[in-house]
This record gives sequence, structure tokens and C-alpha cells, in this order.
Amino acid sequence: MDIPIEKKKFSTKRILSILGILAVVILLVYVYKNSSGKSRLNVQKERITISTITKNSFKETIPVNGTVLPISTIYMDSQEGGRVEEVYVEDGAVLKKGQPILKLSNTDLELSLANQEVAVFNVLTQMQYTKNIAEQNSMTRQNQLADVESAFNEAERVFLLNKKLFDQGAIGIQDLQSSQNLYDYQSKRLKLSQDMMEQDKQSMAQQIEQAEESYKRMNNTLQLMRRKVGDLVIKAPIEGQLTSLDSEIGQSITKGERLGQLDNMKGFKVRADIDEHYISRVFAGQEVEYITSEKTYKLKIKKVYTQVVAGRFQVDMEFEAEAPQTIRRGQSLQLRMALSEETTALLLPRGGFYQKTGGNWIFKLNSDGTTAYKTDISIGRQSPEYYELTSGLEIGDKVITSSYDSFGENEELILQ
Repeated sequence: MDIPIEKKKFSTKRILSILGILAVVILLVYVYKNSSGKSRLNVQKERITISTITKNSFKETIPVNGTVLPISTIYMDSQEGGRVEEVYVEDGAVLKKGQPILKLSNTDLELSLANQEVAVFNVLTQMQYTKNIAEQNSMTRQNQLADVESAFNEAERVFLLNKKLFDQGAIGIQDLQSSQNLYDYQSKRLKLSQDMMEQDKQSMAQQIEQAEESYKRMNNTLQLMRRKVGDLVIKAPIEGQLTSLDSEIGQSITKGERLGQLDNMKGFKVRADIDEHYISRVFAGQEVEYITSEKTYKLKIKKVYTQVVAGRFQVDMEFEAEAPQTIRRGQSLQLRMALSEETTALLLPRGGFYQKTGGNWIFKLNSDGTTAYKTDISIGRQSPEYYELTSGLEIGDKVITSSYDSFGENEELILQ
């Protein structure tokens, strides 16, 4: 008797067919879902930085790097050329004002000084001789004038007497006429002597004045020559630290050659390079901060160098009060320059997202913090810690501020 064999409901072939159909359906659903919606990416929360939008006081600032320099630097150039005879101090020494640094020798200059001294002595001798001659001539003229005055007085007396006697009939007209002629002669002679004496006086005064003027000019030249010889000894023009001195005994120095520099160590200034983008917003008197772990130091811009080199310009700034005791010449300082007054604004913490988005959009978290999606924003001013938000977000919104380099082009992030 035949035993009926029960037919299996699901054969192996049928099962494989069903699984194949199911796989195709799943694939189609996956493709549809990914092609019809936003691209998504799973992200671990511990690998990102989530920040909250706040509203607080804000001041637009930019970070700048400054270099500490002496408050002033005096460059020492040789006023005269010569050979180095002595070097009194070493490079780096702290000098007092007027302290000798080095000595030059210049035979030609010293010989010129000696010749000028001789010339001034000769002019002085000649001037003294002229004065002596003038005094002698003056005495001679005075003696001559005294004789003429005496002869005039006598002729005048005789003439007046003869005039009375003639009126009385005691003498004749001839005696009167003779005395009058003598009187007229002596009168003219006296006038001529007085004129000559006055001319001699003026002439001698002019000669003495010219001699004194010549002596004055030559003496001024002598003093100038002495100063030039004195300049062969190079002295510190101010109190400060000597740097860049590189002179050896026997070395020849030309006129105008740089010998070194003297840094005024009574204060410091800071010179900073700033991007030319800010040149229209930087001006003298602007505030700058230097923040340390102990204290915040205030500086003010004193000078703006408007020349742009390699896309940057320079400013000099000085500390408003005391400078930090620890800073030294050549040290680099991290500074913060204010570009605006303090205001209240929505604040977005700075982060690596800006390099990817340029501040045009950001990933904003939903209310339960499980998903982040692209949101358009607008950014205004900035500081080293924050961006000023002008639109796109509100107080309390949470956003991802870390780098977006690993997010690709996905528009939605699933936070896990």
C-alpha cells in the first residue's frame, strides 16, 4: 500500500525566492529614503562641542602679536671719521649720559684745529695792536686840537680887544684887520681839526669793529673746530643700554658710519603688525590689552604707520601705567585690540565650524538634542572668544561649534 507523502508548504526554492524579494524591497526602501530626504550622518556627542547662544556685553576685539621695544632708541653715528684709539665700554653696558664710549683719532682735524688757534691768536693780536694805534692817534689828535683851541682862543681875545680899541680910536684899521684875519684863520683851523678828529674817531671805530667781527667769526670757527675734535670722543647722549657696538682698536671709521645704538630703558613700547584689513579702524589713542594670569595691563596706540608692507601695517603703543616687571626687550606679547565700544549682543562662541561654513550657517540642535540640522546665520563683529550674531539664532539655542571637517556634505546629524 502506497503511503502518501505530505507536500512541504515552503520548499527551499520558495524560501530563497521570498528572501530575495524581501531583500529587493528593503533595498528599494533604503534607496528611496536616502534619495527622497536629507542626507544624514551618525555622530558621537563626545566627539563634538555643543555651545549655547547667550546674550551679554560684547566688545569687538582682534588678537595681535606685539614685540617689546625700548621707549626710545638713539642711533649713534660718527660725526667725524678717524681711527679707533680706545674703546671704553663693551656692548650691552648700561651707560650714564655723557659717559665716553670710544675715542677716535684724526690727525688732519687736529692739525686744522691747531692752525685755526694760531689764526685766531694772530687776529686777536692784530686787533689789540689796532686798538693801541687808535689810542695813540687819538691822544695825538687831542694834543693837536688843544693847541689849535689855544691859538683860536688867543686870536679871539686879541680880535675882540682890538675891536674895542678901534672903536675908541686907540688903534688903526690895519691892526683891527690883522687881528680879524688871524681870528678867522684860527676859527677855520679849529673847525678843520675838530672835523679831522671826528673822522679819525669814526675811522678807528670802524677798523676796531671790523677787527672784532673778524675775531668773532674766527673764534666761532675755532669753537666749531674744537667741537669737531671733541666729537672724536663718542659719548652716550642719554642714559641707557648700549647695543650693536662693533668697533675694535685700530679700525677705520668713516664720517656718518653707524657705531651702535643706545636704548632708553626707562620704559617700553610695543610694536605690532596688523592686517591691512583693519587699517581704517585703527587710530592713535585706541585701547589695547595685555592679559596675564595676574593682571590685565592697558596700553594705548601712540603712532600708526600707514605704510602697508606684505599686507600688514605697524603701530606703536605704550603702557598707560606701569609696564609688567617681567617683560624684556625683544619679547613677544599676545595683545587684544578693541575695535568698538562695549555693547550688548547675541554671542556665539568661536570654534572650528567657521573654517567650513565661513559663518554663513551652522548645525543647530533640535529641542531634545537628538538631531542637528543646517541653519542659516549671519555674523557681525568678533572677538577672540565670540562672534556677534545678527540673525538666525536665539538665546538658548544649542549649536555645534567644533570642526565640521568629518561631516562631509550631510545636512542632518543624528547625535548618539
